[in-house]
Parts: sequence; structure tokens; C-alpha cells
Amino acid sequence: MTAARTLLRPLLLAMFVLASAACDEVPLSYGDANSIIAVMPADSWAELQDDVYGALEPTITTVRAEKTFTVTYQEPGGEFWNNLRRFRQMLVVGTRDDFWVQEVLEDAREPITENGMHQVYDVWSRGQTITLILLDQGWGRSDLLPFLPEVNALLDGQFRRYAQNRMYMSGTDSALADTLSLRAGFSLMLPSVYRWQTRDSVYIFRNDNPDPSELIRQIGVSWVTPATGTLDRESVVAWRDEMAEAHYTEPQVVALEDLTERVIEVDGMQGYEIQSQWRNPPDRGWPAGGPLITRVVTCDAQDRTYLVDAWLYAPGKEKYEYMIQLETLLDTFTCTT
Repeated sequence: MTAARTLLRPLLLAMFVLASAACDEVPLSYGDANSIIAVMPADSWAELQDDVYGALEPTITTVRAEKTFTVTYQEPGGEFWNNLRRFRQMLVVGTRDDFWVQEVLEDAREPITENGMHQVYDVWSRGQTITLILLDQGWGRSDLLPFLPEVNALLDGQFRRYAQNRMYMSGTDSALADTLSLRAGFSLMLPSVYRWQTRDSVYIFRNDNPDPSELIRQIGVSWVTPATGTLDRESVVAWRDEMAEAHYTEPQVVALEDLTERVIEVDGMQGYEIQSQWRNPPDRGWPAGGPLITRVVTCDAQDRTYLVDAWLYAPGKEKYEYMIQLETLLDTFTCTT
């Protein structure tokens, strides 16, 4: 009996230590990377909510107007405070006397001595980023408004890096980039999960994981020689229509009513870009569509004009992250001499 107790004591002590550590451990954060919990006094939120929504929920057009971020308000110490303060992204506004701000300041890696915008990590959960706006007592709308565009720029930049890192989790297919450079005269830095094929000077790069009925990201590249110089929107749309009809698995029509255009620079070369939507033709048995980015770039050293086209099919999904990824891949385009 004495021996059994002697063996049991270290085991109970170890269990107690583990249980205490589990109780003290900061829980994991949850929520999407582009969902923001906004925290400030209720009377301030009543006055400022439209300003916060306007600054932090800008929209882009994919197949509809889509918010880049979603903001949810939580009153400090309110009914859902203990749960919502564990979100991955938090916007915390207040003064040094506010208890919710004090908790953030206590966990800052270095003392925060000045008012303004700061970022603090892992306060109420692991993997959490808190964007703190520290203000003086009696602050009002005019004090917070100048910070809101800065908050949006900061969070959007961080979300873009998050989207790019997720895209390359499978690794970068540098061998493919070298192969394309030698065989085709251009290269793209694609994730390793992309499959590719070529026919008639048209290269198709496709990622339809996990299921093409749920998600497709595709890039098509073609060119003409001699170079054509600057093309207008009608010529670019016609060129894309021709490539889609001959080489895409489903016919696509570009929606002209929502088309935007701009001049770009890629790898030191001037180019032209359109963004719009593609749709199945009306005679197809089922409707489908999604956003597209099409670029025309002239490589003088090769006397070629390239068409580089990216499109997305993601029914029922938010598309901003995928559009960032496709835009990032198009930015890696280079032509070799």
C-alpha cells in the first residue's frame, strides 16, 4: 500500500501540473482572416459605425459587389465579449483608462508610450492580431477618423501577404519557370499544385483542387509575332474570346457592362489590363461565371505581344483572396531574351 502511494504521488503531481498549464494556456483564435471585431464604447460606436464600415469594408466587383473585410461590433464586457474577443482580427479603440485597452497594453511585447495606431499579438488568443488605436480621454469622431484609412491599408496589406503565403504553401514550381523560359520564351512563378499543358503556342495552367465543381483557378498565355503594339479593349476581348473558344474547357463570354481597364507595368514592360466577369453563353444548359483579369504585354526584345489571362470559378465562395492570388501570379510574368 505504501509503495502504491509512493508511485501514485508523482503521477498525481504530474497530472496537476498538466491541468494547471492547460488552464493557463491561451486558447487558439478563430474567425476568418478578413473578419474584424471592432471594440469601443457603445456610445462611440453609435456615432462612428458608418465611418468604420465605410473605411474597413470597401467593396470589389467579382460577380457582385463583395466586401474585402467584414466588421462586427462588440461592446467591451458585453454579452458575447468572452467569445468574440478571441477572434483572429480585432480593432480596439479607447484610452489607457479603459479596461479592455489595459489588457492589450499589458500583453504588448514592448511598452506602448505614445497614442496612435499599434499592433499587439496573442492577447486573448493565440494567432491573434489586435490593431489598437490609443486615444486621449474625451476622444471623439474627429480623433478617430484620420486613423481609419491607415487601418484599412495596414490590414489589407497583411491580408494580401496571408493570401500569397497560402497560395505558395505547396511550394514554388521553379523547375516549371525554367522550362517555360527555355521552351516558350516567358515564365511564371506558379505554385507546385498547378498542372499545365500546351497546344498551338497556347499554354494553360490550371489548379482545380479540391474539386473543379467547387473551385478553378486558371491562367492562359498566348502571343502573336510580330508585336502588335497597343490594343484597345475591343481587340483584347476579341483575342481572349478566341483563345477561350479554342482552348478552355467551357465557352466563356466577357461581360462588357462591368469591364474596367488600366495601364500597367509588368517586369519593366508597359501593358494594358482589363478586369471583368466571364459567363457561360446563354445557350448553355446551366449558368456559370466568375471574375477575370486579362493583360496584354509587348516584349520588344522578342517582337511579341503576349495575352496573359487569369480567371476564377468559385461558386458560393468569397473571391477576394483568390483574386489576390491570381493577380500575384500575373505579376510574376516575365519574357526572356
